Amino acid sequence: MAHHHALTLAMRHLGNIITFLVYLAPIATFHKVYKKQSTEGFQSLPYVVELFGSMLSIYYAILKQEVLLDLIAINSVGSLIETLYIALFLFFAPKKSRVLYFSSSHLLILLIALGYGLIVILTLFLANGQKRIQIVGWIYLIFHLIVFATPLFIMRKVIRTRSVEFMPFALSFLRMLGAITGFVYWLLLKDYKFAFANVLGFIFGTVQMGLYMAYRNRKEILQEPMVNPGLNQTVLQPNDIDGNVINIIEDDNLLR
Repeated sequence: MAHHHALTLAMRHLGNIITFLVYLAPIATFHKVYKKQSTEGFQSLPYVVELFGSMLSIYYAILKQEVLLDLIAINSVGSLIETLYIALFLFFAPKKSRVLYFSSSHLLILLIALGYGLIVILTLFLANGQKRIQIVGWIYLIFHLIVFATPLFIMRKVIRTRSVEFMPFALSFLRMLGAITGFVYWLLLKDYKFAFANVLGFIFGTVQMGLYMAYRNRKEILQEPMVNPGLNQTVLQPNDIDGNVINIIEDDNLLR
């Protein structure tokens, strides 16, 4: 029993570390945005969704009988970090589409604020005790799956452009690690619905990693010069002063 408890605690702490790294993962993306002074093809949806997920995690942790202070602390910091990301994204949005970015992002934030407020109010007044924890737990579970699936929205662009430039590799990789850790943790607690959710999260992460491996060198390949070593190089010379007629003269010496 002591060994089981120690392993559960270790997986919980490891999960918290990975969660914190997930919050820090977009720093590389925003460094690129800052250098180019534009968000280009990056999307704000993952950060808005992550913000709602961290807020929901805080509420769920507060409701648990054993108040999870570490979960509350990490997700409180995470909420601040995600808010900063959203602000930076709006600031560096392209001028031509800034109005669209502002309106869509504001709408998402408004919907999240209203949704979060409704969840808190309805569960506080219409449910109590263990029933309230179960309801919030199911909502948290569903949104957990949405967070896992969010990076999949970029897959269409990756396939279309044959480039992973706008696919956050670190974020996808860390979420996959988080899914593995989460699966073991919830399995140890015998909470099979959360364990199953993390199996789906691992599948989503594996798909994203496979896509990244398939297209990670495609940009460099497209930029390589197309040279056929079997063809001789040529020298173009004008036939007259006006240069209206061009003769093509093969010069084998150029290859030596």
